Amino acid sequence: METTAEQLAVTRELVIDASPETVWELLVDPEKIVRWKGVAATLDPRPGGAYRCEVLPGRVVAGEVVEADRPRRLVHTWGWEGSEEVPPGSTTVEYELAPEGAGTRLRFTHRDLPAPAAAEKHARGWDHYLARLAVAAAGGDPGADPWLDERSE
Repeated sequence: METTAEQLAVTRELVIDASPETVWELLVDPEKIVRWKGVAATLDPRPGGAYRCEVLPGRVVAGEVVEADRPRRLVHTWGWEGSEEVPPGSTTVEYELAPEGAGTRLRFTHRDLPAPAAAEKHARGWDHYLARLAVAAAGGDPGADPWLDERSE
């Protein structure tokens, strides 16, 4: 987690055993998004397009696409419906994809988080979901999300 005087960010970097095109589809195709994150998703992968994902039942994030450079970079805003701390569109999520050998290096950043507690909570969530993304992209089955029954935050 990076901290500056005015913003907090969660950054992660991982190599995924799949092409950038495969990883890209898992980031922008609503049917593929729910293989690794959430129970329902909507995404229009064009600048200004809507992004909405019901991550857990009753826990919905929403924002809009800022940048979509297939299959290299996806940027969208992010925030929780009904939240005063992290409202829809108040933070920014960036995925940068680069070929690495037969796979893809994913550089992930979630920035503009309002407080250390929010950054820590989002870091735990991203660690969980990015691991599931890597499994799905490599052709595996990440299985049912164990958080669907355990988490209600």
